Amino acid sequence: MELPKLNFNEDFDFQIKRDKDKFFIYDLVRKSWFLLTPEEWVRQHWVHYFHFIKGRNLSSLILEKKLVLNGTTKRIDLLVTEKTVEKILVECKAPPIKLTEKTFEQTARYNSILNAEEIILSNGLQHISARFVNGKYEFYKGEF
Repeated sequence: MELPKLNFNEDFDFQIKRDKDKFFIYDLVRKSWFLLTPEEWVRQHWVHYFHFIKGRNLSSLILEKKLVLNGTTKRIDLLVTEKTVEKILVECKAPPIKLTEKTFEQTARYNSILNAEEIILSNGLQHISARFVNGKYEFYKGEF
């Protein structure tokens, strides 16, 4: 399986296995194997980044948490917490998906429920980072 090199400063050591014609990646947080989709490839880079580079405890990383938005159940990709306080919401897209104002607004809607201090929207090649300050988002250049 040909996986794209993503736009992170580090290379991570992932556990990947093949079963017949499908590939799976081991998730350190959920302690299980997941189908290696393009979006999962991006999500696992963020898990490794926050754990190995930023030193976050695996227990502070929450994946695929359900939330209800306007009566519809949604799942967030990754939430970084600190002592159960929501700090960073990461929304992952597959590398070919363009990051647009519309995709950022989707992430901001999710965050209207979570109230994380920061959000990161990423397709692995491009990352958009913003802090929620005084009722609005201020964009900044992250170092990933």
